[in-house]
Amino acid sequence: MTDAPATPETQATASTAGTAKIIYILYLVGLLFGITGLVGVVMAYVNRGDAPEWLGEHYRFQIRTFWIGGLYLFVGGLLSLVVIGYFILLFWAIWLIVRCVKGLKALDQQQPPANVASWFF
Repeated sequence: MTDAPATPETQATASTAGTAKIIYILYLVGLLFGITGLVGVVMAYVNRGDAPEWLGEHYRFQIRTFWIGGLYLFVGGLLSLVVIGYFILLFWAIWLIVRCVKGLKALDQQQPPANVASWFF
């Protein structure tokens, strides 16, 4: 059985899909080493222009995840002077894991993530 030859377009899609997967993984590793999240958002900004529409939605989702997560971290850090800040930081960690898992699942199905513009999950 022979497979159809890979065209440059399918190779580029596979490459950018792999990059999107790496960004999700960098965000998850960012829970332990914060700098990887910054590397991930830079990669998302760089790759979003030359991706197919469904992958472009993943990059948009990843960029929004970074900035909204940064806001949650900032507010949680400020409010950690009172007890509520620790709950916000815990929420941020769970929120980030859920968004990355949902994004990876949609990426494996080659579909855009659901609710790209959502602030929650």
